[in-house]
Amino acid sequence: MRSTAPSWPRTYWRQSRAHRYSLLFALPLLVAYEALAAILGHGEEQAIRNGADVLLKSAFMALLGRHGPLVFGALLIGVALWLVVRDLRAHGSRLSPRIFAGMTAESILLALAFGIVVSTITSRVLAPFAALAQTPMQELDVMTQLMVSLGAGLYEELLFRVLLVGAIAALGARVLGWRPLTAGAVAVGVGALIFSAFHYIGPFGDPLEAGSFTFRLIAGIFFSALFVTRGFGITAWTHALYDVFLLFG
Repeated sequence: MRSTAPSWPRTYWRQSRAHRYSLLFALPLLVAYEALAAILGHGEEQAIRNGADVLLKSAFMALLGRHGPLVFGALLIGVALWLVVRDLRAHGSRLSPRIFAGMTAESILLALAFGIVVSTITSRVLAPFAALAQTPMQELDVMTQLMVSLGAGLYEELLFRVLLVGAIAALGARVLGWRPLTAGAVAVGVGALIFSAFHYIGPFGDPLEAGSFTFRLIAGIFFSALFVTRGFGITAWTHALYDVFLLFG
């Protein structure tokens, strides 16, 4: 008699996208980024932070003043824990270390693969252009760049994938009546364009160049597609590790 139990790859593929794994997997990124930001910033209000982090917290600061970031952090953690607890109650309270180990290995492999694939595609598309110019970010010390890289994985994925891509896909499917595949494809494309443009805003934004814009556009397409297929946790860690590999590469 053949077993009806799902195979390990199928089980891993499904469970690693679930809130109970995806959000808990991303939690160390939040802790590491905020700890580094606090240490490197020494409590200064104008300390360097990831741009997406600043943008997400700016609305709370406008409404609540200096208490805004604290309220935002509490709300972020509270919503995440609520989703995790709800998912655990629906699917059982036990978590498998094998799933987390698989997610770690997958994120590392994807980060390495993305570095090769994105760089290769960009070089093919932009053969006439020179290599990426040095940016204001590269002028920062290594620990600050590491902090910003971790924040990119967490907050840029939260802003541009969870909120932006998720909202565009939902709008296309539920309001405009598009098929899920069409809504997802449009969300990936539009989200990638906005994601790339975001890197040229603010005092630490890069000089606008065709080469770097296209590089980030292609990376945005990959990260958006990864979010749609693999969920937030793996995408956040893949993005963070991808930036860290670029930093130390």
